[in-house]
Amino acid sequence: MLYAVGVLLALSAAQATGLATCDSGAKESWQPEEKLAAALKDKGWQVRRIKVDGGCYEVYGLNEKGERVESYFHPRTLAPVPTGAKNHKG
Repeated sequence: MLYAVGVLLALSAAQATGLATCDSGAKESWQPEEKLAAALKDKGWQVRRIKVDGGCYEVYGLNEKGERVESYFHPRTLAPVPTGAKNHKG
C-alpha cells in the first residue's frame, strides 16, 4: 500500500499542472528568467511571478490589455507554449 502511495506522489509531482510541457534540456542551456520578464515588460506586460512548471517558464501577470494571465514560455527560445486551456494565455 505504501508503495502505491509513493508511486502516485511521484507521478503527480513529475507531471506538475499538466497545462504545458517543454522539452527544455539542461538548465545550463536556458535563457535567464530576467530576459523573459524584460521582453514581456517591453510588450506592456506586468510580470508578477515566473516559476518553472513542466520544464517551461510559467508567467503570472497582466498582459498588454490588462488581462490577468498565466502563460507558458519555452526556457531556451522564450517562445510562447500553447496550453489548450481556455483561461490561460500562452
